[in-house]
Amino acid sequence: MKKFLLVLFTFLFSLFSAQSQTALSPYQPGVTSEGAVYFLPKTAVNVTLLVEKTSYQPGEFCRYAERFLRMRDVSSESSVGYRIVGIKQYSVAIADTAKRYAVKFDPKTVASNVRLSDDGVLLAINTEPAKNTAVQRFLPAPRESLPSPRSFMSEEILSAGSTAKMAELTAQDIYEIRESRNLLVRGQADNMPKDGDQLRLMLNQLDLQDRVLTSLFAGNVSKDTAEYTLTVLPDKEIQRDVLFRFSQKLGLLDKDDLAGTPYYIIIKDLQTVPPAEPVDPKKKAKQVSGIYVNIPGKMRVSVSDASQTLVTNDFPAGQFGHVELLSGALFNKRYTTRLTLNPISGAVERLDAELPK
Repeated sequence: MKKFLLVLFTFLFSLFSAQSQTALSPYQPGVTSEGAVYFLPKTAVNVTLLVEKTSYQPGEFCRYAERFLRMRDVSSESSVGYRIVGIKQYSVAIADTAKRYAVKFDPKTVASNVRLSDDGVLLAINTEPAKNTAVQRFLPAPRESLPSPRSFMSEEILSAGSTAKMAELTAQDIYEIRESRNLLVRGQADNMPKDGDQLRLMLNQLDLQDRVLTSLFAGNVSKDTAEYTLTVLPDKEIQRDVLFRFSQKLGLLDKDDLAGTPYYIIIKDLQTVPPAEPVDPKKKAKQVSGIYVNIPGKMRVSVSDASQTLVTNDFPAGQFGHVELLSGALFNKRYTTRLTLNPISGAVERLDAELPK
């Protein structure tokens, strides 16, 4: 969320400049007694990973699964596994401290309503900032809560003298539940429900009992999905750097942890903006008037594993372009000037300069 900073300065003394303009020069970060310091942004990329964790817990009767329910390959050991189920990228703005400027106003200037982000990035002058589209965050689904299997056990099962006997009697109940469900579906039950809602309720209850009691043999499998965000802030092209490592047994790992398989990031400067013209050192040394904005380039960001590219996106990036100066004459009292910058790239989104009526 952006915090708007309203800066209104009126000077009682006249400037030595020939025209009433917005003067701009490097200052330390913060608000001075003469104006407001602002930054231009550079573009970072957030790589979000959806990682699914699958946990298996063996059931109490797992040793009897094949004997009584003909279920093969039922493990008696608990286990945990991970897999990546989604990867996406989106761009965010970071204040570029190398592009730090201070804007100063005189009594005749109209560039007095400056809107900044929380970290000091220039968003707009004399108008409302452009809205930054919010990224939809991942919301995990609520986990299903199942009743205890013992709530469906008969007195005969609970009073059995051995685990093997309990497993045998539970298996018999499971077969009876399945038979009752089949009779209801076929319409052959002795006491058929009167309407569809009642039938649906009875079938759901039988399914629940079947699932819960069968889990005593087959075990319980639970799945949880978590979102992780990795931020990359490139200042130059990246050929093939390890972004993170991943293990099916350990999950997401640091890029230096050799226990996981590496995943790579590649960032390419698409060179959509020609290089900036050299600046005369004599002119550069002089204080200039105006508002600096980004002319962003474009970068292509790709994430891949050892065999294939998993996701690729193009993003505007101020660090792969250059800076342009908007003349301070635009902000004289002769005009009603409104400037809106892109909150991510720092490029001009809209510039209106109207003569007063």
